[in-house]
Amino acid sequence: MKFIKFSEMNPPRIEKDLTGSVVAGSPVQHSQMIYDGHGGAIKSGIWESTAGVFTATMTDFVECCHILEGSAAIKASDGNTYTVEAGDAFVMEAGLRTEWTVETYIKKHFVITSIPKLGPA
Repeated sequence: MKFIKFSEMNPPRIEKDLTGSVVAGSPVQHSQMIYDGHGGAIKSGIWESTAGVFTATMTDFVECCHILEGSAAIKASDGNTYTVEAGDAFVMEAGLRTEWTVETYIKKHFVITSIPKLGPA
């Protein structure tokens, strides 16, 4: 058993490969994986993106997010568009397809829980 204090961690900042997901612009994304446990079933860290439009699909996982800086408009496969900004927290369920529009910059804390073969809730 461990207690992990994020402020004491210094994980590498890794640029994400956006091949096949960019719709418009030239977004650059980075993530820092702070926690990866239970055989990869639970992950937590920091993610950030510069301006652009890109897609993301929640394949076999649920993602809980808390926006730390910036904002985005997220068009979801349910047909709705959601605006999120610093201070907002939300959950994206397994199977959800999204298109993110980031005007300038966004940074979030995330917790991902894998749920292989379960699909949407």
